[in-house]
Amino acid sequence: MPDMTPAPAGRDLDALIVGAGFAGLYQLLCLRDRLGLKVQVLEAGDGVGGTWYWNRYPGARCDSESHAYNYTFSKELFEEWEWSERYPDHAEIRRYLDHVADRFDLRKDIRFGTRVVGARYDEAANRWSVTTEAGETLTAQFLITAVGCLSTANVPKFPGLESFQGQWYHTGQWPQEGVDFTGKRVGLIGTGSTGIQATPVIAQTAAHLTVFQRTANYSVPAHNAPLTPEFKAWVKENHAEIRRIMHTNTNGQAFFIEDRSGHEVTPEQRQALYEAAWAKGGLQFRGVFRDMLLDKSVNDTAAEFLKAKIRAIVKDPATAALLADIDHPYAAKRPPIDTDYFATFNRDNVSLVNVRAAPIEAITPTGLRTKDAEYPLDIIVFATGYDAMTGPLLKLNILGRGGQPLAKAWEAGPRNYLGLQVAGFPNLFTITGPGSPSVLCNMPVAIEQHAEWITGCIAHLRDRGLARVETTEAAMAEWVAKVNEAANVTLLPQAHHSWYLGANVPGKPRVFMPYAGGMARYRAICDAVTEKGYEGFVLSD
Repeated sequence: MPDMTPAPAGRDLDALIVGAGFAGLYQLLCLRDRLGLKVQVLEAGDGVGGTWYWNRYPGARCDSESHAYNYTFSKELFEEWEWSERYPDHAEIRRYLDHVADRFDLRKDIRFGTRVVGARYDEAANRWSVTTEAGETLTAQFLITAVGCLSTANVPKFPGLESFQGQWYHTGQWPQEGVDFTGKRVGLIGTGSTGIQATPVIAQTAAHLTVFQRTANYSVPAHNAPLTPEFKAWVKENHAEIRRIMHTNTNGQAFFIEDRSGHEVTPEQRQALYEAAWAKGGLQFRGVFRDMLLDKSVNDTAAEFLKAKIRAIVKDPATAALLADIDHPYAAKRPPIDTDYFATFNRDNVSLVNVRAAPIEAITPTGLRTKDAEYPLDIIVFATGYDAMTGPLLKLNILGRGGQPLAKAWEAGPRNYLGLQVAGFPNLFTITGPGSPSVLCNMPVAIEQHAEWITGCIAHLRDRGLARVETTEAAMAEWVAKVNEAANVTLLPQAHHSWYLGANVPGKPRVFMPYAGGMARYRAICDAVTEKGYEGFVLSD
């Protein structure tokens, strides 16, 4: 069992980090071990893992391949850890992060079971005061949020939910002991990546599973399987090359997008390339052509190929038509990968309901009512996603200079610089915040780059006897324009129901949040900012 002894109270710190997932653990290591700072991590959960601590729903699995979904800063760490499957599940990812925490002795500076409920900047003292749910206050010169992009559950406010006499769960707040679906009538709401992962697993034991679909979605088979000894040996031998590929490409994955256009091949060649990518499975499908997310006519060929696969797999024509009735370009929303998702609808105990045609009106004491029908249910599963990117930050109730709430600064959308800082909030850094590649990238790669950049910035300040760093309104305005420009070059904004735009949360500003220019280009921009003396930031004592 890992040591759960809480870290000492430490009220006057150099840096406070919120969150003990991939980002928080690495940021702690960087600041404590490389700069020698007094650092503490505050973590709401009882263990490390971050998003993966909470995401334990049936079928929860990473959609990056395991040899890419890890830290790359340590050759020894990379070579000593062995993943068991092509795509690691939530439990294996937590075991990996437990291993990292133990190997680098990180737990002694993490306080588990400590939820942050407020943070206020004191300009006179140049300190951040952070308040916990237990009423304790800690102070630090630097406040770094490592709260993840997908960690704030979005539970729809359906009328009558409080009257439901069965059990209901959100996939992002899953009970650690799990849920027994045996013999139960289950309703699953949501067909994004989470719903696509959960559906086949729930269907195996439920008496009946009803999937309520608002927005049909593409999915490519994962073809998950145990890793062979030969592949494990190859990964260890090729650490440097795998790292180079991940650090120099668009999406931080361990593969390059093919340097060919969809217009350069014949229809027969294109079909063969798609068939080969489908057979291989995984996210690499979107790398068949370099212009798949740039040129609608190329994307249309991928979309039609995938819709034809759905119609071929699903035996009932009406159900197949509903699943293939997809209204957005392929990969303009997060592109799911799956294990038997579409085939699950061939089971006798699974049915699909179109809630775009007949919206959900209410949760009743005994189930769910749409505009057209009532569905008796014992368990409801909300696979309705997250208040992505901004939600986890706004939940911290951060107050900047003069008591300005971050929520107020972002009421028209998340304005920031490089996804790292917000004007009016000195010495606050947001790891993989909105405005950075984050969710469009393999997250560990984006996290390592951010943690290292933040560490370099703090080292720069200390080396020069400076105490404060803050971006400017002008730098933010210029960066937001670049984020919008990068998005508009792609087909991404054409997915109108996407959480990339905040469209899954009622009342949330419709702003395209991540930087779509690619991880390699973003890394070069950040490096250039550093080389120009932290251009766009004001550094002061």
